[in-house]
Amino acid sequence: MTMTEVSSLAETKARLSELVARVGEQHERVTVTVHGRPAAVLIAVDDLESLEETIAVLSDSAALRALSEADAELARGEGETEGDLAAAMQARRAGK
Repeated sequence: MTMTEVSSLAETKARLSELVARVGEQHERVTVTVHGRPAAVLIAVDDLESLEETIAVLSDSAALRALSEADAELARGEGETEGDLAAAMQARRAGK
């Protein structure tokens, strides 16, 4: 679970280095307020990229269908095991 801190703009300015370090290292989020109202959020670059990738996948109907089909296969006990994948990778490396 991601921790979220609320910080006024003035407090954020005074503690920016600390807040950026915490956001980057601990994946916390900081909501910056102006006059008591949320105005911006500091999040780690990795977290932003993950959110953008999730949005892209959820916006792609073909990708959603593929994910749904994969979930259904797993629910039926179908699909590849870790051992199957390892064997396939080993065979591929061997040039088979």
